[in-house]
Order: sequence, then C-alpha cells, then structure tokens
Amino acid sequence: MRQYSADLTPPWKKPKPVPEVAAEPGLVVEEPGTGFCGAVIRCEAGTVTLEDRFGKHRVFPLEPRGFLLEGRVVTLVRPSAAPVRPTRTASGSVAVPGARARVARAGRIYVEGRHDAELVERVWGDDLRIEGVVVEYLEGVDDLPAIVDEFGPGPDARLGVLVDHLVPGTKESRIAAAVTSEYALVVGHPYIDVWEAVKPASVGIPSWPRVPRGQDWKTGVCRALGWPENTGAAWERILDSVHSYRDLQPELLGRVEELIDFVTAPE
Repeated sequence: MRQYSADLTPPWKKPKPVPEVAAEPGLVVEEPGTGFCGAVIRCEAGTVTLEDRFGKHRVFPLEPRGFLLEGRVVTLVRPSAAPVRPTRTASGSVAVPGARARVARAGRIYVEGRHDAELVERVWGDDLRIEGVVVEYLEGVDDLPAIVDEFGPGPDARLGVLVDHLVPGTKESRIAAAVTSEYALVVGHPYIDVWEAVKPASVGIPSWPRVPRGQDWKTGVCRALGWPENTGAAWERILDSVHSYRDLQPELLGRVEELIDFVTAPE
C-alpha cells in the first residue's frame, strides 16, 4: 500500500510567513519572550547580540519568527558577508582602491636593518607604493657617509635615512650630522632597536625589559620575557602584532612621515 504524508493542519492555524530581515548593526528589535529591546551590535553564526539604551548586552538565538521590528514579527538573518574595502591604510592615510603603484622615484629611504624595513612596509607600504618610494636597508650606519656619497643626493633624487637610537652624543648622531644636507635628511628614534618602537601593549607585554650593557640586546629581551632565544621567531611575533600606526610609538611615526614628505617634496 502506498503511503502518503499530508499536512493536516487547518489553513487558519498555519503561521503566516513573516519577512526575513538582515541583522545589520544598529537595527533596533525586541525579543518578545523577554521584552528586551535593543540595537544589533554583533551577529555571528546562530546568534545576535543586542544592546539596550542602558548599555546592557544580551545574546539571543537567530530563530524563525523570533523578534519584533516596529511591532511586526520578523525573522532575523545573518547579513550577507559582502567584502568591505578599508577606507584607511595602515598608516591612517585615505585608501585609494585600485590605485596602481607609481614608477619608482630616484629618491630613496634607507633604514638600518631588515626589521626596520619590514616594519615600515607593514604600516606605510600602501603609501610608499602610491608615491613610488623604495625603502632599502643598510645593515648599520657605520658606512653611511660612503653610501650617501655614492648615492649623490640632489633635487631630483632626495635621500632620507632612518636611524635607530639617534640621541645626542652618540656615534649615530655624529654620523647623521656629517651626511645631512639640503637633499639628504637623517632622522631617528630614541630606541635601542626598532623592536622598542612597537607599543608593549600591542605585543602583549607590560614593557620592554632593560638589558644590561654587554649583552646582545635582542637575545636579552627574549631571555627577560621568557621567550625562546630565537630572535628571528621573536621578531615575527612582534611584527604580527602590528596592524596599523596605532601599534607604534609616536617617536617612530613622526620620523617616518617626515622622511616620506621629504623624499616626495616637489623638485
């Protein structure tokens, strides 16, 4: 015998279809079971978080016919995950979607080492490509006078240099003074190494430790923080914690912006 299945619910007892509404941030709804009324602040898989006018948060399941919108029963659904283009670059500049990299300028920015270069790229990379500025690293500043002389800075090829631990009375300060000119600008931050220019809170540490003189600074930092004494791995950990200019100390931010402005100044 053939089996049939049928919905025997009388038509007048069937629930009427209700509209589906995307749980966009800011949408104000009421959960009728509790009477909690609030604005959507977060919608994740299966749940929605509401915030009432007193700042209280409640999490509710995304169930059919589960909310009231302006007094009408609705089913909240998760918003479509449309890609959102950032409006700002990591440096805080206005983003230019689809902008092509400019042909590299003759001018350059030199930094001391690979870590410096990677940090500058992480935060200012988009800006530098639009401006056509190439960043190179020196592996120290001892040979900077010869490097600057060979580069030959001029009105159409400005040179900017970022130096670690540039404080009065140091070797770095004397070298900087010797090579600075109308078309060569040397600036620096006060930190022993560019690691310190990353805010400790961003890395998840209370502060950068003091390392006794005579010890390798980076190894000493790893040891003091209880990290494996692998400076390469430590740097990857630090760099991964940098997402924007907000993760850097202002003493570095100002100097890099100054160098970009100098190198890109009109001829």
